[in-house]
Amino acid sequence: MEDQPPTPAEIAAAWDREVPGVATGSIGVVTPLWRAAKLLADERRRTLERLGVDAATLDLLSTLRRAGDPWTLTTRQLAARTLVTAGAVSQRVARAEREGLVAREASDASRRAVAVTLTARGHAVVERVVRDLLAHEEALLAALPPDDREALGAGLTRLLAVLPGASARP
Repeated sequence: MEDQPPTPAEIAAAWDREVPGVATGSIGVVTPLWRAAKLLADERRRTLERLGVDAATLDLLSTLRRAGDPWTLTTRQLAARTLVTAGAVSQRVARAEREGLVAREASDASRRAVAVTLTARGHAVVERVVRDLLAHEEALLAALPPDDREALGAGLTRLLAVLPGASARP
């Protein structure tokens, strides 16, 4: 039989035994959440690899696509919406531009602003990848009844709202 990771209850019991009086209540939430996040992140990475796109590029293309027609945002707007630094946005845009997925031009917003627009190729890539990725992730969650999924989503949203450094809008 393969070794299995200890359950959250087993971890809490071990800490109670080894360090009596330590607060272990969070283990029942944080440990399964951490494990699920790791498994889902690994699954997403493998799926994106199979689909031929990296997570940073998908984040950029998805943000532009969700902005609506004409699928254009300034680099400042991209940084705010993707929660990455201006430098990271610049690198992502440069890479996507080399691949023909986005185009850069001066923005009408100001002389220094740069507008980034999804190209027809970028539009096709994001449409294909998002459809496949979301279908795959939907299948991963299919075993959870709708009420459980809704409760889990609501609980995680409330948790995100109170965590230090987290955006109020997940």
